[in-house]
Amino acid sequence: MPGVTDINQGTIHTVGRPLRVAVVGAGPAGIYAAEALAKQEDVPVAVDLIDRLPTPFGLVRHGIAPDHLKMRALRETLHGTLDHERVRFVGNVEIGVDLTLEELRRHVDAVIYTYGAAGDRKLGIEGEELPGSLAATDVVAWYCGHPDADRVVVEEAIARARDVVVIGVGNVALDVARVLARSPEELQPTDMPQHVLDALAASPVERVTVLGRRGPAQATFTTKELRELEDLTGATVLVDPADLALEPDAEEAMAADRLISRNVTTMRGWVDHVAEPGQVTVRLRFHARPARLVGSDRVTGVEVERTTVDATGKATGTGDVEVIPADLVVRSVGYRGHPLPGLPLDDRSGTVQHQDGRVMRDGTVSPGEYVAGWIKRGPTGVVGTNKHDARETVGSLLADVDAGVLKPAGDEDWVDTLVAAGGHPVLLADWRAIDAAEIALGATHGRARTTLHERESLLAAVRAAAAATEG
Repeated sequence: MPGVTDINQGTIHTVGRPLRVAVVGAGPAGIYAAEALAKQEDVPVAVDLIDRLPTPFGLVRHGIAPDHLKMRALRETLHGTLDHERVRFVGNVEIGVDLTLEELRRHVDAVIYTYGAAGDRKLGIEGEELPGSLAATDVVAWYCGHPDADRVVVEEAIARARDVVVIGVGNVALDVARVLARSPEELQPTDMPQHVLDALAASPVERVTVLGRRGPAQATFTTKELRELEDLTGATVLVDPADLALEPDAEEAMAADRLISRNVTTMRGWVDHVAEPGQVTVRLRFHARPARLVGSDRVTGVEVERTTVDATGKATGTGDVEVIPADLVVRSVGYRGHPLPGLPLDDRSGTVQHQDGRVMRDGTVSPGEYVAGWIKRGPTGVVGTNKHDARETVGSLLADVDAGVLKPAGDEDWVDTLVAAGGHPVLLADWRAIDAAEIALGATHGRARTTLHERESLLAAVRAAAAATEG
């Protein structure tokens, strides 16, 4: 294989091996970055796609709601990149724990950070830390089978949740509301872990209220996500017509924006709905700003203040306050990135500062370091947005190769070093063993797949496959 070029004092030298790039985070952004690198022909590359979990796909596996079967099938498309001869999946490796960032950088020519923004944003109100108050990230991780999900906390809250309040009017808020309102029969075809299905089937949920502090014109959910509430077989969607009365500025926005128009039109079609006996109600409420969570030992309600929205979209309290009963409160007000040991993070934005995808340290571009995905731009866009974003970053990396900016690393394979130090990386064949185990488990329940939830269960599938091969 021809070598990459390194420009040193104006002279081009061949280093005799492909450019080695580590991509930290095997979600959509990381896989799209690996794909962009693997498919270009200008520079020979070897890409290591690293994830702290034993499984790839990031939010496609652990963020997209399990009842979105077609969207979750996207991982079959993403899998093509994992199979590429220039790409090596290396799971179960946490940078900063199993391997320092400095150690990794000594063994590769460039690093692209694509580990996302998995943290939750706080409301900053009284009572937020009470038992029964959860972040949407906690609930989503639980029902998607994320190994880090706190089963005890979430399932204890679900078990007593007759009245649920979801704070936020984005797609994730609707996902949580919809999953909690679905019947066991509707959830059966999903790949949820069996204990999640059992907990949801036993939950006493009767009422789910989705709160938006501003008006319907400022809601950020998509119309497709909104209309899915109409398909719930065991629930009725309710909207107060007073909440859909738009201010003149909002009416103008509706006339100019097709998304706002479709959303408001959809909700106006629900104003005549009434609660039906035996049906869960999903109520959308706007102009309702959470002021505090009520309760002593645990959450019992949400105190909300009625708001008005001015021409700039700012919500202003009216002083009209009421308490909405709640046994469970789920805040869904955004994601934010967490720092990776050794990588600077802007605390305000929750992103890594960059210039066209090139990491900035102390206001200066750091050679050989790049970002893509949510940790680059913040938690915006859909899964496909990451594809263009990753291509932009890879374009910067390849331009730096051409300009001779990158310094070649040593020839030792960092995975060999990790294993020698006692690490247990999960490679592609190991992931295939996990995949097969989940499919086999699903078959025992009459489903296409059942997600293995615990990290130990995932690694046990790897060990079992290895033992069978050796035997």
